[in-house]
Amino acid sequence: MSAARYRSASELAAGVASGAVSALERVDEHIARIERDDTRINAVIVRRFEAARSEARAIDAARARGETLGPLAGVPMTVKECFDLAGTPSTFGHPDRADHRASRDAATVARLRRAGAVILGKTNVPKDLADWQSFNALYGTTLNPWDAARSAGGSSGGSAAALASGMSALEIGSDIGGSIRVPAHFCGVYGHKPTFGIVSTEGHSMIAEAPAADLNVAGPLARTSADLALALGVLAGGEPGAPWQLTLPLAPASVPRGLRIGVITGDTTFAVDQATRAAALGAAEALRAGGATVTLDPALPMASQDYYELYIAVLRGSTSARVPLEGLAALRDQAQATDPADRGYDALRLRGLTQSHREWHERDLERTRLRARWADFFRQYDAVIAPITPTCAFPHTHSTPKHEQRLDIDGVMRPISDSYFWIGLPTLPLLPSTAIPAGTSTSGMPIGLQIIGPDFSDLRGIAIAGWLEHAWRGFAPPPAFRD
Repeated sequence: MSAARYRSASELAAGVASGAVSALERVDEHIARIERDDTRINAVIVRRFEAARSEARAIDAARARGETLGPLAGVPMTVKECFDLAGTPSTFGHPDRADHRASRDAATVARLRRAGAVILGKTNVPKDLADWQSFNALYGTTLNPWDAARSAGGSSGGSAAALASGMSALEIGSDIGGSIRVPAHFCGVYGHKPTFGIVSTEGHSMIAEAPAADLNVAGPLARTSADLALALGVLAGGEPGAPWQLTLPLAPASVPRGLRIGVITGDTTFAVDQATRAAALGAAEALRAGGATVTLDPALPMASQDYYELYIAVLRGSTSARVPLEGLAALRDQAQATDPADRGYDALRLRGLTQSHREWHERDLERTRLRARWADFFRQYDAVIAPITPTCAFPHTHSTPKHEQRLDIDGVMRPISDSYFWIGLPTLPLLPSTAIPAGTSTSGMPIGLQIIGPDFSDLRGIAIAGWLEHAWRGFAPPPAFRD
């Protein structure tokens, strides 16, 4: 493994601030890696290398003048393609948007750049950000750096692949259906889905005037937990012009000693494979050894099938805005043709996409009650650790519609949509979740877990991730990218 390839964002920023290395040197190193290595995985699909070099020179000149640098000064990073970056396309994987150019930066991108980050380019996504694979007709397919035959995850798949292969030092992704956590899990990196609303999603839409979408959040991906905390400190805050400031509760001084942590190892309705269960048990044992009080499989605030159904209803209520008006009538006909007793994903998807505003309000009330039950749960537990999906990264399967895809769970084929239960655990109640590397499958692929906490406990979850990173396990580079 080359230590240079996998320097953390924190290390890179410190080196530039001290004058030990120039921002331009670090930017040139990462550009060289992208030019050399991205032919193998196709992660960085929009490139602004000359602009990045110019920005790096400006940072070096500012340091030479004795100016105070931002916390990310000189850090070479990439951003998910759907975030507006002035002068670059935000296509969301649509070929008919190939000529689009953003007129200004998204709020998150602006915060990163003000902190000194140098953005090398943008990373690949699935069309409409609507898959756990990252492929589209405009930019092609992003391959998993651990195994090119498998998905890098979605929708921030290019983000996680660029990090895992050492081509980017930091990333910004978004998550409404696992789009930060699934790629982090599939590629063996860290990701943080923040408490809903604490990071702006302005500039993350094909419609400039669109309001923030229900459930959707923006957050960082990184190779270390410390980098998640560093990036969140830059990203968190109100919408542009908001007359308030955000101060998140500090992480506990002693981690994990004294903490009460629940660990979910599986579910009878939404099964996970043995490797995922083993990863959860390994985390539980490490936390016990560190002094935490660990409870295996505590009762969650709602029965799993009901939880799954409510999440799909709220999720598809949010994403229904993507459906063209001319297509709604056909979807309503399909929804009405479903058996009322059908609780499978496709029937739930159709009903969610075509529900009335009144029906959505009923679901929202159920969610509010669920949030209250989660608040009660977190009076007994400081955090809960759970799987992210039932298995490690699956093989590419582009020709089969998502709602028809299946996962092999220890020889039993299950709908890939089972993943929504695990993804929805923190998403439905708007809670923060930190994805961490937690082991490998029998085929050597990374397995991740998520640390879920109460509202605004973002730094607590990241601190638990940091303790596990140093005491148990953290990021390991893919074998093909260890030079």
